Amino acid sequence: MLCYWGAQVREGFGLLKPEQVRHGNGGVKSICPKSAVQDMSAGKTFVGFIRDGKVSVLRLRDEDCNQDGKLKQLDLKREKIRSIVCGEDGAVLLADGGKVLLMDKYTVCRPLKGLDNTKVIQIACGDQHSVALSNDGQLFVWGENAHGQLGLRKEQALIQSPQHLQSLCGIPVAQISAGGNHSFVLSLSGVVFGWGSNSAGQLGLGDTTDRFVPTIVKSLSGKKTVSISCGGEHTATLSKGGTVFTFGSGGFGQLGHNSLKDEHHPRLVAELWGSKVSQVTCGRHHTLVLVALTNRIYSFGCGMQGQLGNGEQVKQSVPLPVLLPTDCNCEFTMEKIIAGEKHSFALFFKNPGNESTKPKSSMNGGILTLNDRMIDRWVSGSYPWPTVKKEIKKVFSSAVCLNGSFLKPSLDEQDFDLVGKSFSKLTDNEKVISEVVKVIQQTLLPSLNPKPAHEESLRLYLLLPELIKGLEQYQRSELNKALASKILQLNSAAREMLEMFWSKLPDDWLKSLVKLFHKESADLIDYMSVCAMDSDLKHLQNLLRILQMAYKVCCSTHRDITISDFIIYEISDLLNALQATIDDLADWDPFVDYVYMMKLRDYFIKTLEILVKFPFVADYASKRGIFNHLEIKMIRRSSNRFLGNATFNVLHINRESLLMDTLKYLRQNTHSFSHLSRVAFIGEDGIDMRGLSAEFFSLISKSFLKWDKKILEVHPSSLVWFNPHHTRGNKNFYYLGVICGMALYNRHHINIDFPLALFKKLLQQKPSLDDLEELSPVEARSLKNLLKEDEEVVDLLFLDFTVKGHELVPNGSQIQVNKVNRQKYVDLYVDFVFNKSVKTQFEQFTRGFSKGCPLDAWTMFHPEELQELLHGSPQYNWKEFQQSASYEGCSASDELIKNFWTVFFELSEEHKKKFLMFLYGTERVPAGGFSKRRIKISTRDCPDPDDHLPKAQTCFGRLVLPKYTDINTLRNKLTHAINVCEVFGLE
Repeated sequence: MLCYWGAQVREGFGLLKPEQVRHGNGGVKSICPKSAVQDMSAGKTFVGFIRDGKVSVLRLRDEDCNQDGKLKQLDLKREKIRSIVCGEDGAVLLADGGKVLLMDKYTVCRPLKGLDNTKVIQIACGDQHSVALSNDGQLFVWGENAHGQLGLRKEQALIQSPQHLQSLCGIPVAQISAGGNHSFVLSLSGVVFGWGSNSAGQLGLGDTTDRFVPTIVKSLSGKKTVSISCGGEHTATLSKGGTVFTFGSGGFGQLGHNSLKDEHHPRLVAELWGSKVSQVTCGRHHTLVLVALTNRIYSFGCGMQGQLGNGEQVKQSVPLPVLLPTDCNCEFTMEKIIAGEKHSFALFFKNPGNESTKPKSSMNGGILTLNDRMIDRWVSGSYPWPTVKKEIKKVFSSAVCLNGSFLKPSLDEQDFDLVGKSFSKLTDNEKVISEVVKVIQQTLLPSLNPKPAHEESLRLYLLLPELIKGLEQYQRSELNKALASKILQLNSAAREMLEMFWSKLPDDWLKSLVKLFHKESADLIDYMSVCAMDSDLKHLQNLLRILQMAYKVCCSTHRDITISDFIIYEISDLLNALQATIDDLADWDPFVDYVYMMKLRDYFIKTLEILVKFPFVADYASKRGIFNHLEIKMIRRSSNRFLGNATFNVLHINRESLLMDTLKYLRQNTHSFSHLSRVAFIGEDGIDMRGLSAEFFSLISKSFLKWDKKILEVHPSSLVWFNPHHTRGNKNFYYLGVICGMALYNRHHINIDFPLALFKKLLQQKPSLDDLEELSPVEARSLKNLLKEDEEVVDLLFLDFTVKGHELVPNGSQIQVNKVNRQKYVDLYVDFVFNKSVKTQFEQFTRGFSKGCPLDAWTMFHPEELQELLHGSPQYNWKEFQQSASYEGCSASDELIKNFWTVFFELSEEHKKKFLMFLYGTERVPAGGFSKRRIKISTRDCPDPDDHLPKAQTCFGRLVLPKYTDINTLRNKLTHAINVCEVFGLE
């Protein structure tokens, strides 16, 4: 059955005799043609009907002609039409095979050129422009473009042949709609894009500026829009819950807001709240909505020709029911509502029980998507291979198809379980998966837009890694390389959105993603270690950048993925290969190709320079190795450039005025910081083979602590921090930084116990309350208690936003700390201690540190690792120290050696550290423990051994013991020696 109302038309449209038309209340008429209407459309000039795939059109009366034409069946040859959309003076037809035909104002039909090999599934028509959607998700537009209604970024007045709307590439489209001079697209996940004329705010963007490119209607985000309809200058959207939003021109009441005002933002039609609307459609100046549960239609807007169906010819600004025939409610169910220029229509079919009378559904078709059933068909082998191959190309060459695939009913996320099972089937069929890989690599990936229109177009970046992980190694490597490159070509906003998607992935999917790129990176580094210069460094860098994105996600979301999941242990093999190459170059073997070996060394170094930018993939030992090799490169390059073959700076320093002499030397600006430093104590014969410089850094750091100007404060925790009151002579902090940087660069330790917070700040990380607790336990515990106390207790503390007389915020002394703002107070307190109170001091220190250590590879270390590099290991494992010992001219079983270890373990902790200072020039344990700094013990024959002290060769870590006659003598001599080590530890 077809119901219609509105301006006067030929009785029954010619679909049946006039006397067979039934007249109801409110001017609503109904007809039941023998051949059921499958679809129809009404425009300004024509109304068209589809019956049994054939199209009949009726020219409507207008100002020039006061009567309708006759119903005319179009000459379509053998084409079977499934959809028709009427524009201002013509129509667009869609055939079952996806072919598009145009009907002009003379009712002559012709195929639309330019879409010959395209299967169109939806069409939309405005006054003078049209939009088409193909089954692979491509959008095509043609017609008038004066207001940008084609969305092509161009201002051509007319485009006659279909043009691909590339700006929405990758968006899986659910519906297209066109109004007078504007257009809309709705994505599968409910994102709304509009463009074209916006004179009355019909794009819902909050203004009246036309748009020449598709623009997201942000105010509809989160509304879960399921359909859109465009009128002449207004738009209506329907949300999943059945709520209706309207916007644009409201001069006839067509927005339904009990007002004749325009609306520039989507506004809820309050009168329909709770009605659970199932369809909405816009005419030129009126709107219809259908509530399927009650089989009722509501109308609002212009009713001057009776198009509201309420028996009145008025403007109506609120939704009121259409007076449908009573038999509509009991015998028929409504299929579709249609609003035209001055007419309204409703298509009905018989209720269940007479299902055969139900017309073929005219609902818009959906884009082609990949699904489990399609994959089963491909891998079964029962379908002809050319057909399967064609389908694979169709699906896997289209970002739209993949982005719209495997969506849950909510349409806003993938069904990950189904994706995994389906892709697993694909990889079981070698022929199928090989074709899939070829299409992805040759067609899909090259076509991806680096500036996607919306986050929805990024879903394929979640699907592809799941597919790639099941491939054979060669296929996996090639696709990984291409995928990584495309991800990195995305603009920054798109990459951030992709990271957001990753953060919402199930744990097993995120782990799988990390594992995929981690394994590829590890395999490539492993290959480099063996085949070296055959590998692509750019590819390695791309893989590591993807891993870096995943690492960032895991850190920010605290996912169940540990740091060790990112560490590439094959880096140690690369370092071994580099060291072997360096050793070969040092051997001067006549059979070695030195030109090749130098190229190989430089290639390895370039690889390390890449790795240093991705510190999360290297363990501590590998980072130290990378740092050392890059340091050697810097020294070698600097030596060749400035000092010939020289690789050292020699500091001539008086032991008694060590600090002042050093500062005087540094102020001369003659020191080459890219070279290693060696020390010569004036008046002493010691030759610095690292022992004297180790002692130098140990002594000068202690001098900074004793300096009269008190640039450093020692806290009760024994940790050291900058003196916030030392505001004059900030150069002192600069030189302190220089010394610390030089110590790091020269691989020595300092005897200043800075808290971890310093190293966090150097690495641009934010210190926390826990860091304050390390530095000042009592102070921090008071703050922690403040966060736990009841509101009454907090109020009784009478705290304000000041610290030691300094206001944390403007007028802080007038702001009381309470339960609401106490967290802010604590955060500001910590920030004051570590940042604001020592801002100038730290800036100077940092500048000096970077000067003293010109190799910025130190930034790859974690704060704890950098602290250990500069301070040494906090663990004094004395048993390990004994086990690391080697012996020259004696053995561990000798009485003298037994006596030595007995005496050593009797020493207090303080004296054991003094022994280290005596032996090595520093009391600090190297990173990695005593195994990295061994003790060598030798004995010497001398007359009257009991009259001699032990001797330390600090540069070699060698202890020379006279052959004492008994343990007591050894104890006395050793104790005396370590207490005057500045005298005896000279070599």
